[in-house]
Amino acid sequence: MGMGLSLGSVSDATIQRLLADPPLIWQVVAPDDSEMYDRARREADTRSRPGFLARLFGARPADDPTSATPAPPLALSDGEGVFSDLDKAWHGIHFLLTGTADDGEPPLNFLVAGGTYVGDEDVGYGPARVFTAAETGEIATTLGAIDDHALRRRFAPEAMMAAKIYPEIWDRDPKDDDSLGYLMEYVGTLREALATVTRNGHGLMVFLS
Repeated sequence: MGMGLSLGSVSDATIQRLLADPPLIWQVVAPDDSEMYDRARREADTRSRPGFLARLFGARPADDPTSATPAPPLALSDGEGVFSDLDKAWHGIHFLLTGTADDGEPPLNFLVAGGTYVGDEDVGYGPARVFTAAETGEIATTLGAIDDHALRRRFAPEAMMAAKIYPEIWDRDPKDDDSLGYLMEYVGTLREALATVTRNGHGLMVFLS
């Protein structure tokens, strides 16, 4: 199946809750699968439970997180938890934006770097990253200043293959496989997603799965 990248809309208030309590991320990325959240909660509680020596030298039962009141469910406002999919085009788009494989100047490197990790909750290929509404607005403004013609001119199949830009299809004959057209289709998806997120005053969640 490969690695696809998803972009989600989350408010700053939700971001703060996720950073304070990372297992809650499953209520955003898999809201219909309660077992994913329950399992993450159990694992988080087990990791933070006092060990034998800690209990031996004074940790009280009340310090055990399993005895605490469970966190209230995450209530998303209108427009939150809406995701857009960049399929396997994400790395190629990153190259068009930055000219690099895994680096580049912020905020245009946001598909692979930046933001804040939501703990260590693995939601596919590592943890999700979140960007506040202000950070997302800066991303949208900077991207908006680059038109599609400029991005098309940055398409460099040989350099992209040498840099191992995933999924390494860029040197195919355009008559058989229009890889640039594929990228630009998802650039449009990215622009639409950012426009919707910023219009709602929300921040952004980014993760690979």
